[in-house]
Amino acid sequence: MPESRTLVAGRASGLALVLHAPLSFWGGLDPATGALIDTHHPERGALVLERILVMPSGRGSSSSSYVLAEAIRAGTAPAAIVLSEPDGIVALGAIVARELYGAGIPVVVLEAARYAAIADGSALAVVAGDDGVTVGPAI
Repeated sequence: MPESRTLVAGRASGLALVLHAPLSFWGGLDPATGALIDTHHPERGALVLERILVMPSGRGSSSSSYVLAEAIRAGTAPAAIVLSEPDGIVALGAIVARELYGAGIPVVVLEAARYAAIADGSALAVVAGDDGVTVGPAI
């Protein structure tokens, strides 16, 4: 069980969008609209735009990094991503967007109890840095 930690630093706030299954951004997210398009995903049709995307982990291909980076560039990405397991492919997408486009989003891992306590639709603030991670109610 991972401890809470920062994968990509930053600050964001928004409403939680809790996914009940891992997501592959490649084939699962339309970077032009921010809509979940994976026909087999339980939250298909949901929009990630300006949401705090809460998901167990990423799934699949390294192409997911590219799709996430493109969504960040296009302004259709989530405001932040909260994971229950570390995922280097998801983190890489946010890092690439920051380096190439000067835009990024925080990506964090929360330990199990904190992750499980996040309710879909709740207003959250994410603060992620070298000194730790805070995910809590937005003020």
